[in-house]
Amino acid sequence: MSKVKVGIVQMTCTANKQQNLQKAIVKVREAAAKGAQVVCLQELFTSLYFCDVEDYDNFKLAEAIPGPSTDELSKVAAELNVVIIASLFEKRAQGLYHNTTAVLDADGSYLGKYRKMHIPDDPGFYEKFYFTPGDLGYKVFNTKYGRLGVLICWDQWYPEAARITALMGADILFYPTAIGWATTQDEATNIEQYNAWQTIQRSHAVANGVHVVSVNRVGEEAGVKFWGGSFFANPFGAIIQQTSHDEEEVVVQELDLDKSDYYRSHWPFLRDRRIDSYQPITKRLLDED
Repeated sequence: MSKVKVGIVQMTCTANKQQNLQKAIVKVREAAAKGAQVVCLQELFTSLYFCDVEDYDNFKLAEAIPGPSTDELSKVAAELNVVIIASLFEKRAQGLYHNTTAVLDADGSYLGKYRKMHIPDDPGFYEKFYFTPGDLGYKVFNTKYGRLGVLICWDQWYPEAARITALMGADILFYPTAIGWATTQDEATNIEQYNAWQTIQRSHAVANGVHVVSVNRVGEEAGVKFWGGSFFANPFGAIIQQTSHDEEEVVVQELDLDKSDYYRSHWPFLRDRRIDSYQPITKRLLDED
């Protein structure tokens, strides 16, 4: 398909897992009513962002994938004829957990999952306590409405992840996200951080000639104000639409996938890649004599 209508759900969450899931379903329905064919939910949307503390009780939030949440969402996807991108806390086995996004096709079928590859560990974002790094590699999902690449939050800062996913044939790069500002932080730093976050993702659109869709949460949780600001960028990095920093929003935007061919032809970055010279990138640091 050349043109695809993509919906994003930017919302607040509570401590009630089932309540969050049902709220997300209501908002998926709202997106579908606005014409969305693909709907992306934010990172870990069934709970508060629990990684602000290292608490063993939080492992109880995890579930199998596929499992209860994907089962419910599959029914909704089939009913509405929409693709759903759902970020969940995966319990793979006893003592083994991942930050994972499931993709459900428009007929409700489960297409698979992507496990977050890059795991942060910062004050208020203690994800290494909870999540084992992904071991499925980078993924592209062949859906009814296009080939969708999915990465997750901290993956946003790594051009290698975007490049590989794009080279696998992704028409769109999706980034379910949970990122915000410390409530004690000054406004200038807030602006600087948000601009860096948006700029790096826009650069992935430019370098790879694909649309980028980034979906963040809003609301204040445990000293962090999640900054919202979800956005769509075209294959040359231009912002097509951006949400507010503090309101729940359901936004639907039509993306013209043929734009990738246009930009890649006029600015042929993929053609001019010197793949013979890139071997050093696999090193941690080029500090050897």
